[in-house]
Amino acid sequence: MGGSAVDRAEAPVAEVPGSGTERVALTPAAAELLVKLTDIHGPLMFHQSGGCCDGSAPMCYPDGDFKTGGQDVHLGDLSVEGLAEPIGFWMSRSQFEYWKHTHLTVDVVKGRGSGFSVEAPEGVRFLIRSRLFTDEEWERLKDDL
Repeated sequence: MGGSAVDRAEAPVAEVPGSGTERVALTPAAAELLVKLTDIHGPLMFHQSGGCCDGSAPMCYPDGDFKTGGQDVHLGDLSVEGLAEPIGFWMSRSQFEYWKHTHLTVDVVKGRGSGFSVEAPEGVRFLIRSRLFTDEEWERLKDDL
C-alpha cells in the first residue's frame, strides 16, 4: 500500500559539480539565480540561522551585510560559473550542532520567503535540501569544524 520509508524517499538532488564543499553545494537553479542576484546586488553571502520563521531557509545577503562572528560556522564557499568571487555559506553554531551530520544543497523554489533575503522580490525563495552523510563522508568530516 504505502510502501516503506525507503520507497518514499526523495530522489537525490542534482548539484552543480564543484559548486561547493562536502558540506554544502548548489543546484543548477540556485546557481543560475545567484548569477542574476549578483548582477543586481554585487557579491553575496548566505547565512542559515537556527531561529524561528524562516530559520529553515538560508538567507542570502549582499556580502558583509550580515555580520558573522564566533557564534557562526563557515561551512565553505560556493563557486558559481560566471561569478568572480565565491559565495560564503555560514550557519549559526547552534544550528550546526543539529545539522553537522548532514550534507546541504541550496535550491530555489517558487514562492515568497523572507523579505530580508535578496531573492524575495524575484518571487522565489532559497531552501535547503539535505541528506545524511555516508559513513565514509562522516569519517572524513567529523573533525573538520
